[in-house]
Amino acid sequence: MEVREQSRMVELWLTQEEKNDPVFREGLKPIYQKYREQNYLVAVFLPGEGDLYQQTRDLLLYNRRKLAEEQIRSGLS
Repeated sequence: MEVREQSRMVELWLTQEEKNDPVFREGLKPIYQKYREQNYLVAVFLPGEGDLYQQTRDLLLYNRRKLAEEQIRSGLS
C-alpha cells in the first residue's frame, strides 16, 4: 500500500494470491472506507494473467504506429 499525501491517492498493489483470496479482499474494505472518508482516491491494482513484457511491448508498438499514422494524416491535410 502506498499513500500519496500530495495527490490524495492511495494505491494498493495486490499479488496474484491476494487477488484470488476473498477473505483478504473483504479485509480491505475498512481501508477503502477510511481513506474515502478523508477524500482520498483509492486505486487497487490487480495482477494480470498475460506476459507483462509482451503486453507492454505490444502496447508501445501500437501507440507508435497510431502516432505515425496521425502524423502522416496531419501532413496530408
